[in-house]
Amino acid sequence: MSRTRLFASLCGLVFLLNLARIIFAPLLDVIIAEFSIGEATAGLLVTLAWVGSASPRLPTGWLLTKVPRHYVVIGSGSILAVASGFAATATSVRHLMIGAFLMGIASGVYFVSANPFLSELFPERVGRIMGIHGAASQIAAVIAAPLVALTLLVDWRLSLWAIAIGAAVVTGYTVLAARATQLPRAGTEDRDFVAGALSEWRIIVTALAIVGAASFVWQGVFNFYELYMQSKGLSSQASGLMLTVVFAAGIPAFYFGGDLADRLPHVPYLLGVVGVFSLCLLVLTTVDGLVGLLVLSAAVGFVIHALFPATDTYLLDTLPDSTRGSAYAVFSSMWMLTQALGSFVLGLFVEAGYSYDLLFRIAAVFLGTTVLALVVLERTGRLAR
Repeated sequence: MSRTRLFASLCGLVFLLNLARIIFAPLLDVIIAEFSIGEATAGLLVTLAWVGSASPRLPTGWLLTKVPRHYVVIGSGSILAVASGFAATATSVRHLMIGAFLMGIASGVYFVSANPFLSELFPERVGRIMGIHGAASQIAAVIAAPLVALTLLVDWRLSLWAIAIGAAVVTGYTVLAARATQLPRAGTEDRDFVAGALSEWRIIVTALAIVGAASFVWQGVFNFYELYMQSKGLSSQASGLMLTVVFAAGIPAFYFGGDLADRLPHVPYLLGVVGVFSLCLLVLTTVDGLVGLLVLSAAVGFVIHALFPATDTYLLDTLPDSTRGSAYAVFSSMWMLTQALGSFVLGLFVEAGYSYDLLFRIAAVFLGTTVLALVVLERTGRLAR
């Protein structure tokens, strides 16, 4: 029961941490107008939140070889509370960018420490636990746009203040829950960060090869999704609804995706998910009607969000106790850094005059080709399982 209460507190914390990463996407229209910036600068703002999420992951992995995991988790909540308050006081785009970067750092520290921690709290059902944890995270993505719309009635900064206050409260409860829980000792042998990561290089490279490009594409897609829908003729309100549908589809996707990751062979399952995502993205570029866009938005959202618990389950279920924290930190850092650039790159091409449909078609074809090549490697036993 005490582990369940601790798990519940972590679900609350991951909700706020993901909200901190997502909140800038529905705010882009307002930020562009208030600070008089272009799409490339707006894309850079979002990218900084994700670069911030990537940048502390290697140092956090090293820290986990010295400090208990739950200490680092609690530290991430404290960082989020302070960083969100700092961003809420922004008077310039540079100030806001620094705040976004610091909010991203909080999420990076959290995921590197919390995901191995959760897999060790519940070692018999890693996929399901990661799925539920991911679903809690995804709820934040669903309410981000409605939260922004509500706060715009007063001031868009209220959304950032809400994150700051919520992080302070939930972090305090996590401290109390951790003190009342008998914590696992599964990661106590993971004390050599470099050696641990190097010993698992095949698993790290395999995971990056499968999910790296897909997550890069997804970063660009979801951060500009409202603007993409507007380019297809939808109103601002309808475009916001489509983004909400994309994220709402992710809630069941996390749960069922994690559950399936416990039941199916890891590598073929991951390849299948990426392949279906590329197909859905390609079809999305050919649809213009409201109903068609609604259906495709739900499909894209479901498929891509099923990828994340499957990826974590593959790593955390395959890696041994003696290297789990170190190897996962290296993978997570490289994965996040890869996908963080997606928004900035897409913004550059859009500002240069390329259409969203053309760029997404190219991305879909590239992903599909990559999956076919990886299937051949998997069939010949060249990918780590």
